[in-house]
Amino acid sequence: MTGKVTGVYETCLKDGTKSYRASITFRGKHIALGSFSNARSAGRAYSQAQKILTDNSYVLSSYRKGQSLPFEKCVVLINFRDKGLYIPTPIYLEKKYFFYYLSPQHTLIFDIDDLFYYSSHKIMKRGSHLFVADYGSQISILSRYGIRSYAVEGRDYRFANGNSNDLRYENIEVLNRYHGVRQYAERGFQKYKAVIHINGDFVVGKYNTENEAAIAYNKAADILKKNGYDKNYMLNYIEDLSASEYAELYTKIRISPKITKLASAGINEERMAQDA
Repeated sequence: MTGKVTGVYETCLKDGTKSYRASITFRGKHIALGSFSNARSAGRAYSQAQKILTDNSYVLSSYRKGQSLPFEKCVVLINFRDKGLYIPTPIYLEKKYFFYYLSPQHTLIFDIDDLFYYSSHKIMKRGSHLFVADYGSQISILSRYGIRSYAVEGRDYRFANGNSNDLRYENIEVLNRYHGVRQYAERGFQKYKAVIHINGDFVVGKYNTENEAAIAYNKAADILKKNGYDKNYMLNYIEDLSASEYAELYTKIRISPKITKLASAGINEERMAQDA
């Protein structure tokens, strides 16, 4: 400790530059508050943390831009003070759900069942894409609901209450579980069409069930690959069908004959698309 500023420790960076770390102990928990370029800034961070932890009138709306502590750390401290549980990510607990604060203006809502995961995985944002770093990869948070990375809101999934920040399971409805499958209505009935990308969206066929459309997509992808169309199509796995049931449907399902013709004619040089 510097001996001059409470809660501040002087350290050195790898290049020899002096740095000042602030920390505080509350309810037996030692909490790191961050590193600062000077002792005064580190001291202000300590004082702010002490106020947050001992003054219940300090709430999230009390935060002002330019304060010594970053907003995320304020969320962590307020949650620890109010709920008695230290969580290193910017989470504020409620009884059956929790808030995850990306910023003072952007808050996500999750079911309490997801607490363990998000207490150890920081959510990052790039444009409208929300992801976590997991095993060296960037994983979309929507993948936890079975939503593919290229899925389109309103077409492939929707939020029941219209709030895209409400990520509780009951609020997310997956409309299309499979690659290349889209729902549409025909004479009041729910139908499905298989669509595959060949320099544009090409309609493989229209079907009565989601499984049929998913298998039709697989069949089209198989034909294209067999005929030399070099594209990494992701095939659908139909969980509720046995191998024999899948094979039977695969054989029976008819797809657009243009698929074979396009593959044979060298589709890499053609733009063959239909209205999806």
